[in-house]
Amino acid sequence: MTATEITNARLVGYRERRDHFFAHDPGTPIGPEQLARFDGLDYYPENPALVLEVALETTGPGIGERIDLATADGRTKPFVRAGRVAFAAEGQPVTLSVFKDVERGKYFLPFRDGGAGTETYAVGRYLDPRARPDGTLVVDFNYAYNPYCAYSEGWSCPIPPAENVIAAPIRGGERAFTR
Repeated sequence: MTATEITNARLVGYRERRDHFFAHDPGTPIGPEQLARFDGLDYYPENPALVLEVALETTGPGIGERIDLATADGRTKPFVRAGRVAFAAEGQPVTLSVFKDVERGKYFLPFRDGGAGTETYAVGRYLDPRARPDGTLVVDFNYAYNPYCAYSEGWSCPIPPAENVIAAPIRGGERAFTR
């Protein structure tokens, strides 16, 4: 198998597992009425151009500071601003803050792009960047996912901060959930 085929197979497997969880797991965020009609989440086609290996800029204003992100239910959730990543989306320069979850210690990238409210969930989507041994991050927007709040009420989902709202659409990962 080529590297492209391995990457594609990994993404297909991820999407199949996610769809299976949503359809069959007792912890699914989809309500009973929606489950009766559920036949899988809606995804953009895989786009290799949305697989980025980027440097995590760890110096500058606000880096290392604790930030409490507002959530959809009016609470807050603690994070640390781990750094920023820069890249181009639709030919436009973009800089997004990457956070570390205080409770789990994982990288977390909440964002709202230009497709929010039309093609994707209006509040925004999430991504879990992976650290590489050389210190760069793999930011693969093909794995962008909707928070549970996109499917039903009663969840406490962090809202992407203003610093992670961009004008360019990022056409990768999950699309808006149609009820």
